[in-house]
Formats: sequence, C-alpha cells, structure tokens
Amino acid sequence: MKLNRRQFVQRSAAAGAGVALAGSVGVLATAPGALGGSPGRQGLGYGPLVPDPEGVLSLPEGFTYRVITHTGRTTLESGEFTPAEHDGTGTFEGPRGADLLVVNHEMDGPRSDYDHPVPLAEGLVYDPAAPGGCTVVEVADGGEHVTEWVAIAGTSNNCAGGTTPWGTWLTCEETEDRAGEAGMTLDHGYVFEVDPYDRDAGRDPRPIKALGRFAHEAVVVDERRGHLYLTEDADEPNGLFYRWVPPEGFRHGRGRLRTLPGDAGTLQAFKCFDSAGRFVDDLSRTTRIGTVYGVDWVDVPDRDARETPIRQQFGPGRITRARKLEGMWWGDGGAYFVSSYAREEDSPGTPHDGQVWFYDPRRRTITLKVRLGVNADPSQEGNLDGPDNITVSPYGGLIISEDGEGLQHLFGATEDGRTFELARNEVNIGTEEEPEFSEFTGVTFSPDGQTLYASIQEPGILLAITGPWRGQD
Repeated sequence: MKLNRRQFVQRSAAAGAGVALAGSVGVLATAPGALGGSPGRQGLGYGPLVPDPEGVLSLPEGFTYRVITHTGRTTLESGEFTPAEHDGTGTFEGPRGADLLVVNHEMDGPRSDYDHPVPLAEGLVYDPAAPGGCTVVEVADGGEHVTEWVAIAGTSNNCAGGTTPWGTWLTCEETEDRAGEAGMTLDHGYVFEVDPYDRDAGRDPRPIKALGRFAHEAVVVDERRGHLYLTEDADEPNGLFYRWVPPEGFRHGRGRLRTLPGDAGTLQAFKCFDSAGRFVDDLSRTTRIGTVYGVDWVDVPDRDARETPIRQQFGPGRITRARKLEGMWWGDGGAYFVSSYAREEDSPGTPHDGQVWFYDPRRRTITLKVRLGVNADPSQEGNLDGPDNITVSPYGGLIISEDGEGLQHLFGATEDGRTFELARNEVNIGTEEEPEFSEFTGVTFSPDGQTLYASIQEPGILLAITGPWRGQD
C-alpha cells in the first residue's frame, strides 16, 4: 500500500514529531560531515592509497588499473581519436565474456570549441552543430582488446543518464539551449536512447520528448511500476526531482520510448513534507541523517518548456528544490540520488558539501542517507566534497565519484555509515605550483562485479579497476 500524505503525517504524529520512519535500507552516514573519515582505518575499506608511480591513479595495495580509452591517444574503429570529456557510463554484458560500456561525452556549445568532439558518424547525428554524444566501448580479455565506436552524435552536454532493464542506455543532455543558441540548429535538453547491441537502432536519433526538456542529469527506471525518475542540475531557481508516469497500457522495451508522442504519460515534480505535514521548500533545510520526508507529485504544466523553463513554472510552495541534483542509481528497491552541494548564496538552508538521498517508491518517502559538512580544506587527504556520479556496489553500500575542490577521489560509503577512499586522481592538469585535478565520472561496475569502471573527465581517461573486492562489514 502506498503511503499518502495524510497517512505519513498520521503515522509520524503517532510516533512523535520529527521522528525518522524506518526505511528499506540502512542509513549510510551517522552524522553531518561523517563522510571524509580517516583513510585506512582498521577493518574499513581496503587500506591506505598507494601513490601511483605513473601519476594516474592511486589505489589500495593489491588493486590495479588499466587505461581503456584516452582522449587524443586511443582511436575509434573508424580511425578518429576517442572523444573528450568522459562522463556518465553504463555497462552491459557483451559477446564472449566481453563488457560493453556506453560512455557519455559532456561537451556543449559549438563543435569548433573542441579538438576531439564526437565524430559525426553517418546516420547517427541529431544536430550536426553539437559536439557531444556517446561512444560504445567493447572491453575483451581483461582489457587486452578494446574496440570503440560512435553510438550517437550531435547531442549536447551528455552528462549522466541511466541503464534500462531492457538493456539500453538513456543519455541525458544537461542543457537548455534552443535552436539558434550557442550555435545549435535544433532544440536540446532531452533524453535519447542508445542501444549498445544494435548499431542500426540508433539511426535517425530522436529525442524522447515525453521526458521533458530541461538540464537533465540522470535517469533510472522502476521496472516494477514502469516509472522513470530524473534529476535536474540547474539553478536560478534550483532544480527539481522528476517522475514520469507512462500512459495507460504502455509496455517498456527496447526502442519504445522514442516512439511516444511528446505529451505521452505524465511528467511530475516532487513536493516534500515533514512528519508534521509542513512543506519543505529545499532539501538543504535537512541536517540530520535519517530524516524522512513524505513525497507528493505535482504535474508539470509545459514539459517542453516552450516559453518558460520547467523549474520556473511553479509558484512558491508548490514543489521542493535542491542545488545540483546530479547522479542517481537504482538499487535496494528505490533510487539513490545526489545533491552535490549547497551554499548560502544559492540555497535557503544550511550549507553542505553533499547529500545522498534514497527515494522509496513503495512508501513514497525520501530519506537522507549521507551528508557532508562543508569541507574546510579540500587540498588535504581525507576530506571529501562534491559527490556526483554514484553507483550501488555489489559488495554493499555505495561507490561515489567526487567532483569537488582540490583532491578528487572515488570513495565508498558502507551501510552503517563508515566511509573510505578507494582511489585518488593523480593526473595534474594544472601546474606544479597550483595543482588541479579533474573530477571522476561514470563510476559503474561490470556486470560480473569484478571490475569497477570510472573516468577522469579531463584529459578524458576511461579506467578499469580490479582487485580483492569484498563486502564491507
């Protein structure tokens, strides 16, 4: 039985105002700022990070990495260089034990701004003026054999996305550029479906307009109910968390979303309320791990944003917002999603350097699982900020990509709230005097759980990490 607003308030009132209702998964942190704990604590994670003599990736002892693709160095099967700006990535079972990866390339604006845009492969181009898109990477024999080809081109700012239960990738444009803006010849800000198994399925790319036109970040599919959930990385005002409800009788499947008319189903934005029934205007208001909010859904008036961006179509008190709603992953029967940070100047609540929430569609609630306090010194090891792409680990807990200030890590969060650094980016794209390290992106496990794939966005390096994986007790 779904928990509606009245039931939520009644149950919470019976237990006492402000109580956190039990969720379906354990709390992943125990106090504000809990993430960023000491690396290498006994029994936690995989031990301290060992500096990499090659200056690429520091990992715990016993772990190794392999460079799979590298912008400007490795080549596509057609001869062009691997495109730049790796981002969200999905993995699929390939032929004869290979892994298939669909990799987003997050480039926007004119193609002339980039040395290595996604090549305009014949038949696979949406807007020839746009530089972004996706490539498919086939990794065989543990990385000894790598093949890469274009899956879609002519899209813009392909940031994150999500895998589908039917074996495809939904790639999301994080932009609101219209035809005539930033050199574009078509409207952008859509979701497109990419099939890693069928190259012809991507011919004549069509946006899935039913999922709205906004600064998309990530998307997940609730296979049981057929709903899709989407995050928006935008501000002025802050972005929204969306649900798309399919039209009655619609059955999901490979390529079916692109056949829908632009007004198919219902696109909605969430509205949260606390245990006393009070409206929550922004998720930055929340400081206590384990806080649970009830969720209502409000229909979007104009999902294609012909005159006004979707997030500006709601008056005060109608929907809940959050700063930088980014990565999202389906697991434990619901959706984990990230609010990367909030500052005093752009959010009404208490500043933080990252939140991870869990949406439970059965209870229709969200629970704060992780909260990072403001990082006072991002240049110091052990300090974490700016969670972005996220995945649920087959060994328990989460693996999160860091996109903050200073040092950049892949880090884990266990189900009981402990955290650990798993990898550190050592590729300095700044100077020796003023080092700079790009964000991690596209964190995802191989289908067999043996390999963790992730990218360093600049200079554009896709990595495969292997080692003695184990459950985090």
